[in-house]
Amino acid sequence: MEHRVEEVDEPSKDNCVDRFSRFKNSNLASPPILSIVLPSKTGRVLSIQSHTVQGYVGNKSAVLPLQLLGYDVDPINSVQFSNHTGYPTFRGQVLDGQQLWDLVEGLAANNLLYYSHLLTGYIGSVSFLDAVLGVVEKLRLINPELIYVCDPVMGDEGKLYVPEELVSVYREKVVPVASMLTPNQFEIEKLTGSRILSEKDSLEACNKLHAAGPQKVIITSIMFEDNLLLIGSHKKVKGQPPEQFKIAIPKIPAYFTGTGDLMTALLLGWSNKYPNDLDKASELAVSSLQAVLQRTIADYKEAGFNPGSDSLEIRLIQSQDDIRNPQVKYKAEKYAPKI
Repeated sequence: MEHRVEEVDEPSKDNCVDRFSRFKNSNLASPPILSIVLPSKTGRVLSIQSHTVQGYVGNKSAVLPLQLLGYDVDPINSVQFSNHTGYPTFRGQVLDGQQLWDLVEGLAANNLLYYSHLLTGYIGSVSFLDAVLGVVEKLRLINPELIYVCDPVMGDEGKLYVPEELVSVYREKVVPVASMLTPNQFEIEKLTGSRILSEKDSLEACNKLHAAGPQKVIITSIMFEDNLLLIGSHKKVKGQPPEQFKIAIPKIPAYFTGTGDLMTALLLGWSNKYPNDLDKASELAVSSLQAVLQRTIADYKEAGFNPGSDSLEIRLIQSQDDIRNPQVKYKAEKYAPKI
C-alpha cells in the first residue's frame, strides 16, 4: 500500500504554537490543544502498538510508564484483543494499513501531528509496516527532529512469529529511518544476517546497524554461556567508534508477557532524559523492569500460584514508584573503544 505524504507548510513546533495563537484571537476559536501549545518538557509520543482489554502488553505496557516519566502519550492500537494470545482463546479486531493512515490523516486535518517521538512495537503485516513508514515520513515533515524508537518485534529463541517478508522490510526500510532500535538476540541476527555467538559478535552487529542509520542500538536480551545480558551501543559522532556497554541481568525462572514492550518504553523514557548517557538510561530501565518482575513473582506466590508454571501478567499499577524512581541495582560495564 502506498501513501502519498503531502508537504506541510508550517513544519516547526514554533509555527504550531503561532497557529494556535492566531486561533486564540479569533472569535470562533476553539480551546487550544494544550499538549501542543504547552507541551510536556519531556516530550510527546505517538505510540503505535497492540492493545488488550485485560492485561498488560503493547500499549497497555508502554503508555502508563511513559506518562509516569512525564510524557504526553497518544496511543494508536494496531490490534484490539480481549486478552493476549497466550490464553486459550481471544477475540478482537486488527487495524489494517489504510485504517492507520485514516487516523493519522484525521490528526493532520486538525493540526495535531506534532510529536517529539514515535514508538512502534509488534506489527503483523507488510501493509501496516508500510503505513508506519509513511507515518514516519509525515511526522518528520512536521518535526524534522522526531525520534523514532522501534522495537522490531519479529520473534525469539529461533522462532519467527511474523510473516517472513517483514524481515526484509525492517532491514531495508525501517532500520535506515529509526533513531533507536531495541531488538533481542534473534531479531538482531535477522536484521544483520549474522550469527551472534559471542559478545564481540554482538558489538559488530550493533556497528552494522549504526552504519545503516540508528544512533542507538540496545540488544535487550542476549545469552552467552548461561549469562543473560543487555548490550547497548551509542554512535555519538559520525566517523568515531560508538560507546558500547553491557549490563548483566538476573535470570528469573518464569515467563512474563509485555516485558519487551515495557522495556522499550522505559528505554525511550530514560534515554530521552539522558540523551548523551545511554548506559545510565539503560541502568535505570533495567532496574525498573527487574523491580516490576520481582513484584510480579512475589504477588503470584502470595496468591498461591506457582509462577514458573505459566505466563504471568506483570504488576504494572503496583510498581509505579519503581517506574518513576527506580533504585539502580544493575550497573553498566563499558567496553574499551576500538580505535
